[in-house]
Amino acid sequence: MNPLRTTRTLLASATAVVLALGSASLAHGAVPADHSDEDRITIGIKFDQPGIGLKTPDGTYTGFDVDVATYVAKQLGHDPDEIVWKEAKSADRETMLQRGDVDFIAASYSINDERAQKVDFAGPYLLAHQDVLIRADDDSIKKPADLNDKRLCSVTGSTSAQNVKEEIAPDAQLQEYGGYSECLTGLENGVIDALTTDDSILAGYAAQEQFKGKFKLGGFELSNENYGIGVQKGSDLKDKINKALEKMVDDGSWDAAVKKNFGPANYQNEPAPKIGTVVE
Repeated sequence: MNPLRTTRTLLASATAVVLALGSASLAHGAVPADHSDEDRITIGIKFDQPGIGLKTPDGTYTGFDVDVATYVAKQLGHDPDEIVWKEAKSADRETMLQRGDVDFIAASYSINDERAQKVDFAGPYLLAHQDVLIRADDDSIKKPADLNDKRLCSVTGSTSAQNVKEEIAPDAQLQEYGGYSECLTGLENGVIDALTTDDSILAGYAAQEQFKGKFKLGGFELSNENYGIGVQKGSDLKDKINKALEKMVDDGSWDAAVKKNFGPANYQNEPAPKIGTVVE
């Protein structure tokens, strides 16, 4: 048998298999075959925070961070169908960036000195504040001190509830649940009186269809949380992302994303922060 002819036959067969697999992938909604790894961009977001970053049952992604990340990716030369979304849990974010698991992370990622020693941040693109969520008909909590003797909920291990307990309302009855959804159920049923975390996160939960009109934000600015986009230490993406964020603010896309994701909760958002300036 002619070795050269055999090699050509094998190559032709392999090519046919690859083309067939590519067609099958397209039929199932995968990233098109003409999108090489270089075309794709991998972005870390939250999968479980309505209004911020949420993976829906049909496999799509919604939220303010998703809209910001999609806009930034477009400015970096990537269409939405070239984005690979990865879940970025709070405890995993620095490690994901250091390992190169993602190109950048937009996941309610507050800029602070400890994190900035491990990763770089573009932004900030949102100034949030720790706040409380209460029932819409509850007029007994009008100022932070009114949380004393109230049943205050946050997730286990959260610093938000401890900040209130230790610095603002020491007599609050702190209750820690496994997730914010459990706190919301308790708030809705009257088992707890207030839920505390970042106001943007609270607004996202309250804006869900099943909760519209049931809750309101206290409007307490208990801390400043500067949301940034995390990149690997020393990455040239930082400057490119900052330019994209500036454009997003200038062309009105930032305001549109805020209204789309937070509007139903009567969220009184801060104006778009100046890119590169962290508010202490």
